[in-house]
Order: sequence, then structure tokens, then C-alpha cells
Amino acid sequence: MTGFVPPPIVCAMGVIPVNIKELSFQEAAFSYPPSIARTPLPAVDSLLVGQPRASRALAMGMAVEADGYNIFVSGEPGSGRHTAVRMIAQQLSHDTRHLKDIVYVHCFDVPDSPSVVLFSPGTGEKFLAEMKNLAAFLRAAERNGEAETEDSTASFLKETDKLIDSAVGKYPETRLFLERVRQTIHMNPKIFVLPTDDDKEERETICSQCLPNLVVNRAGQDKRPFVEEPHPSYANVFGAVSPADGKTQLPHQSVKAGSLLQASGGFWVATADDILSEPNLWEALKRFLAMTTFSMKDGNAYGLPVGSLIRPEPVPLPVKIILIGSEETYDKLCESDASFLKLFKISAQFDYSMPATEENITGTIAFLRRHVEEKKLLPPDDAAIAETLRFSAWHVEHRGELTTQLSFLGDLLQEADYWARFSGEKEITAPAVITASNERDYISSVMENRITQEIISGEMVIALTGSKIGVVNGLAVMDRGLASFGTPAVITATVAPGNEGIVNIEHEAGLSGEIHDKGLLILEGYLRKRYARTFPLSLYAGICFEQSYAEVDGDSASSSELFALLSAIGEIPLRQDIAVTGSVNQMGEIQPVGGINEKIGGFFSVCQKMGLTGHQGVIIPRQNISALVLPYAVLDAIAQHTFHLYPIETIDEGMEILTNRIAGEQNAKGTFPVNSANKAIEDRLRKLYELSKTGT
Repeated sequence: MTGFVPPPIVCAMGVIPVNIKELSFQEAAFSYPPSIARTPLPAVDSLLVGQPRASRALAMGMAVEADGYNIFVSGEPGSGRHTAVRMIAQQLSHDTRHLKDIVYVHCFDVPDSPSVVLFSPGTGEKFLAEMKNLAAFLRAAERNGEAETEDSTASFLKETDKLIDSAVGKYPETRLFLERVRQTIHMNPKIFVLPTDDDKEERETICSQCLPNLVVNRAGQDKRPFVEEPHPSYANVFGAVSPADGKTQLPHQSVKAGSLLQASGGFWVATADDILSEPNLWEALKRFLAMTTFSMKDGNAYGLPVGSLIRPEPVPLPVKIILIGSEETYDKLCESDASFLKLFKISAQFDYSMPATEENITGTIAFLRRHVEEKKLLPPDDAAIAETLRFSAWHVEHRGELTTQLSFLGDLLQEADYWARFSGEKEITAPAVITASNERDYISSVMENRITQEIISGEMVIALTGSKIGVVNGLAVMDRGLASFGTPAVITATVAPGNEGIVNIEHEAGLSGEIHDKGLLILEGYLRKRYARTFPLSLYAGICFEQSYAEVDGDSASSSELFALLSAIGEIPLRQDIAVTGSVNQMGEIQPVGGINEKIGGFFSVCQKMGLTGHQGVIIPRQNISALVLPYAVLDAIAQHTFHLYPIETIDEGMEILTNRIAGEQNAKGTFPVNSANKAIEDRLRKLYELSKTGT
């Protein structure tokens, strides 16, 4: 093994070695070989990489024509959600069975509920032209002051019937509407043949009733519509009553189609959060999905008292609704909306990571090369591709996986292109990719630098050498936008006789989240299981994140808190040059945590600026080895044995590293070895119980 090895412990039983296993440089290092960039690319360059489940869910959901088979697409931005929806819609776009012109006509019985007529693509505008001819004939029927005669009226009606019969023959789907037009004209021939001034307004009304409103024109279209609604408001989605030029029109002529009507027979896509943030829109969309009914408001009075409210006849055409949102939004709708799962039966869940299989690696490389070509970037060399794949693994915190958020990799190459050109390179190199990543860290490191300066100046009290009782250096991750960094956090514990148990000072101050509270309760369970088997657990213990004034949440510091607590109970000093991260369960088993690379890098950065002693390092959960994609500066220090990583599986292993003292296992009689850390802790807990019992 490499690195610092503490001296053995000498006790009454003789020399007892402390077995500390340190992570070697070979185990800590991770990279992709440049040769991987020369892996043959797939014959068919798919736009979607590493999302087989989501792809299958989308393919089925977008093809099934049944009630409720709308789709909610969830996942992280950049994971290919929009790309997948467009791609699968393109594959289904040639099914034009439901491609129709949509025409609204006057409803003579209920004028505020215009009737809908569907035509094959391009026929709607021909019908509109036919009805314009009829209206023109009706307006020209006046006999210029000639007296009305039976012959002139009969001639007018005969010519009208010929025009209507011709339209019925060409457009049989309009028979009911045209018969009502005929009936209306036959009941009022006088206002056309010899109108008075009062009749002219009524004549114009009947002419307007004859004119249809072509709200969706599919002429020349040979693919299913795919409509993405970027600004979903009630009017944009469902349409509105918007008279042309402010003129009074009949309801059917005032209808302006929204994006849902434009998407009829195809696909309608919107962002879920945008829908939910618009007043009343989500409820209206659900009513539309349940009953295909909707109303239209006066566009000039939207959000104000309604000037006009009409309810057009539902369009009997399928519209596949696809909402795109986060996992949190999906879960919220599932929990709070009883009708949600009935209306959105398909969940297409996009994963944030994918296994680093040959297929996914080649798919990622194909994306990178396509991105370079589309954006006209400098060509990346093999080492640059390999470095970008390493960044992909870092992004998902797993050596055996890659990110599905390929757009993030494209952004990295875009920035690497800048730095390569800045350096006068003819291609993107690995150093350019590393520089792009480092520059991101530098640009967003204002807060990190401020914390480091406070540590150096002594404003933030933290020790990186020596030993202390009840004090341990934990590690936290702070986020700001897309950037995050690790920083040490001093955790202290104090112990006294009492019956209050473990007191979470953060909780008492209102600065502790629920998960952190749970972590503190787990510590009490560990103490009972490990030590308080023959006597009650009686103590007062206060645990605190020192100089922390923001909310603390998560359980990744629970092992650090337990080390500080055990140190305070047993009055055993802990090394201050080793920071700790890891979650712990009641059995004393260490569990993996997130942000491991940032935590290690953050502590190393502070140690480096304060001066590396050669003994500093970090205790990590053993399971987190697979997540290590460390900064090169950290790897160099590990190789030179000036910085160390200690993967552990149990609290006992960590105590031995932090105390240079054996933890000690219970024998068959249930007692710990003399001079072991656990023996000291058990004895002190028993003493605290006795003191609590006597009240002294």
C-alpha cells in the first residue's frame, strides 16, 4: 500500500497493527484511451442515444389511437426529449388518414355554437370559393328599382337552388348546412329581389351566414401536423373570438384556430410547467382531453370580463397531446390530480445516464462529430474525444456510465473550440477540452474562492493538522446554477449526562432539512445497537455544523457526525488532516453519497492552498470508487503520495484511520478489547448512564 501508514498501537496485549487500506493511484485514476475515438461509427447515425425504454414508450404512445393515450415525457433538459419526440413523429408522419381541412359554418339553431365540417386536404378552400360565389349572387339579386313580380322572385329562387344543388353535389358533407341556407333564403326572397333600406342589413346577415370560415387549411400538406406550442396561453392553445378589423362578425366567422386545432390529426407538444403556470389552462386542457370540448374567448377581453364566449362543435379528429416536463412535475401531477393518469396513460421517462456500452459510446461519438460538423467547429483529435467521454462519465458520477444529456457535451466542445482557436490550434485537443472544463470552474468559483480565503485568513475556523476531540472535517457540496464545488465543513459534538438524547442544533435553529434530521436519528439507533445493550442509553449530545448559516439537508454527512459523536463520547482525538464523507445506517455500514468528486476536489484545493503536509486525505465510501473521475491535480498528488483516499465500508474502519487506534470487535462474551476505541466509548456511555441516574 502507498501513503502514510500510522504507527502500530501498543497495549497490554502487545502490538496491534491498524490495518489502513489506501486507494492506489491506479485505482483512483480513470480515463478513456484515445483509440476509442477510432471505433467504427454505426451505419445509421441515430439522433437518440441510450434511451431504449423512453423510445419504446414514445413509439407505442404516439401510434396508439385510443382515449387517454396521451404522453408525459419526463427527464432532465438536454437528455434528448424533444429530439426523440420529433424523430418518432417524423416516422409516423406519413399516416395522413386524419389529415382534414377544418371549416366552421353558421349554426342556424344555436349561433354561438358553430358547426364543424371536415374536408379532404385542399377541398375546404374550394368550398369556400363556392360559397363566396353564392354570397356574391345574393348580394347582386336586387332589381334596381323594378317592381317585384312572381316571375322575378321565382327566377331568383331557381337560380339560387341551382347554386346550392351544385354545391351539395360537390360537397355532400355540407348538405344539412346548405339545406338550412336554402330554407332561410326561401323564407325571405323579398329582401334579395326588392329590398328596402331596412332589409339590406338582414340580407347582409344571411349572406354572412352562407360564408364558411376555413380555420385549418391542409392544402398541399402530405404529412401529419407536428405543432410545438412555445407560448401556451388559453387563446394560443384553444383559439379566440377575434373579429377582423374590429368589425362585427357572426360567431363562426370570428373563430381563430388555436394550436390544438392546427395540430388536429397529428401531434401537439408543450412544456408541462408552462401549461400549469397559466391560469385555468390545465383544467381546460383536461376537459378537452376528456370530452374534446372547449370554448373560445374574446381575444380583446382575455383575462377581463368576457366580451364573447362561443363553444364551437368539437372536431372529431385525434390529437396526440405530448407534455414535456421534469420528474418532479410528473410525480406532483400523479399525487395531486386524480384524472392525470387516466388522460396520460403513457410515461416516457428519459434517464440522465446510460451504460457505457460500445453502442452508447459510438452513439455519443457520432453525436459529437455531427455537432462539430453542424456548428462548423475545429475537428477534435482522438484524445479530445476521449477527454470528452471522460467528462461525460464525470457528469453522471460513474465510470461505467455516460450522460444522456448530449447537449452538455456539445457545449463543452463549443467552448473547447474557442480555447483551441485562442491558442492558435488547428484542431480541438485534449488540453483544450480540459481548459474549457477548468474555465467553467474558474468562472463560477467566486464563492468557493471566498470560502477558501476565509479559511486561510482564519475567519472560518478549521484545522488541517493535529487532532481534536469531538471535531471532524466533513465535506459539503454547494451549487450555483450548473456549477458546483466542494468545501470542508467543521462538525462538532459535545456530550454530557442527561436523557435528551442527540440534539440536532441545526434542527433547533430551524436550519435542518428532514433528511438531515433522519440521519441524526440513525446515529442514536447505532449507539443503542453497538454499545447500549446491557444498560439504557442516557446522554445529552449536541451536534452542530460550525459557522454554517444556511439550511443543512441530506445524509451524506451522517458518518462525519457519528465520528465526531463517538470521539466526544470516548474522549478520543480525531485527525484533522483527513476529511470525511459518507452516509451511515444503523448497522454502522457506510453508504455511498453524491458529489464525491467535487467534495474530494474541494478539500484538496483548500489543503493545497494551505500547504500540503503529505498526510492529508479524504475518507470515502468504498462504493464511491466507481464514481471517481477526479481532477488531474488530485491524481498527481495521489501519485506523489502527498494526498490520500481511504475507501471504507464500516464506521470501525473509519475510526481506526481517524484515531490511529484499533476499533475493536466484541468477543463471544460481548466485550470489546482493552484499549480499543469501542471499549472506551462503551465505558463512557455506561458512566454517563450512571451519572444521569444519580443526577450528578
